[in-house]
Parts: sequence; C-alpha cells; structure tokens
Amino acid sequence: MARPRASDFEEKRQGLLDSAASIFAEQGLEKASMSQIAAHAGVSKALLYHYYPSKVVLLFEIIATHLNELQNALASTEAELAGATPEARLEALIVTVLEQYRGADAHHKVQLNAFGTLEPDQQAAIQKIERQIVGHFSTTLQALRPDLPREQVMPLTMSVFGMLNWVYMWFRDGGRMSRADYGRMAAQMVIGGLPAVEPLPVKNV
Repeated sequence: MARPRASDFEEKRQGLLDSAASIFAEQGLEKASMSQIAAHAGVSKALLYHYYPSKVVLLFEIIATHLNELQNALASTEAELAGATPEARLEALIVTVLEQYRGADAHHKVQLNAFGTLEPDQQAAIQKIERQIVGHFSTTLQALRPDLPREQVMPLTMSVFGMLNWVYMWFRDGGRMSRADYGRMAAQMVIGGLPAVEPLPVKNV
C-alpha cells in the first residue's frame, strides 16, 4: 500500500519548487546542486530527493507548475469575460499574465532559459500547456482582425508575448505605474497598432 501524503505536502512541494527556481535562476542548471537547493529550502537533501529524484525533474515541475497556474488564471479570466468585446478581453488577458508574473521572476526566468535541458517528453508536455496559453491571445487577436490569415495572427500573438515575457527585467512594483496600468497601456498599443497591419498578399499557387 502506498504511503499517504503528508497533510502539508503541497506547501512543502511549493517551497521546494520556489527554492529550486531561485537557485536555478541565479546559477543555472549546471552549477546548481541539490545540496544548495535543500539548504535554501531548509530541508535535508534526503527529503528533497524523496520528492524530486533529479534536477531535471525539479526543473520540469517548476516550469509546468508555473505555466499551469498561468493557464488556469487565463481560462478563468476568459470565463468571467464571456461576451465581452475583444478589446476588453485582450486587456484583461494581458493584466492576468502580468499579475501571474508577480513574485515569480525566478520561475519565469527558468522557463525562458532552461526549456532546452528537459527531456523530449517533458518538452512536449510543456509545449502543450504553452499552446493553450497562446491560444487565448491568438483567438482574441483574430477577433480583433478577422481579415488577417493565421500566418499573421500567430506572429502578432508572439509579439505580444515578446512584450510581456521580458517585463521582469525592468518592471518594479511600487512605482507610479502599476501592473494594471502597464497592461492597459500595452493593450492600447496593440489595439491601436492592429488597424495598420496590412494582410499578407495572396500567393499564387
């Protein structure tokens, strides 16, 4: 019979992931050690190995947890805004991403920089979540410009993420501009610029 999980399993798990994300973000996967992660988390190395048998497993759990939380938040935002205009949905989606990034700089940095170290099946699992996340934005942008082909909507979508994914490099909470302020401004910039995008010419087959 499998041993039942401790009542504080999720709390311990999240603490280990947070500590590992901090160490990985600071030192990189190669230099980081399980001993350092255990010490940062205030647990024994044996306990760390009990939950996560390797650095790669830890890395996958950090990225998967971070992205699943983001996907769940975006899905909730869309459900709350069912029937809203595409403009309102885009702003809400952008603000949701920025709020999910709050306090998660290390997790986000690990996601951006360490994906290539994962095993192929782990990469496939991460990419599945990423497609869901991207889908919220591509659907909304397509609604804003239904005349554009998918070949253009996806680059536009990734351009939006290009703005959001590097916010952690410069944005600091507590300043004059809040995350909601920046999200609103970013949405306005995208919405204002979309009408200027010309459809790709139809190719002759």
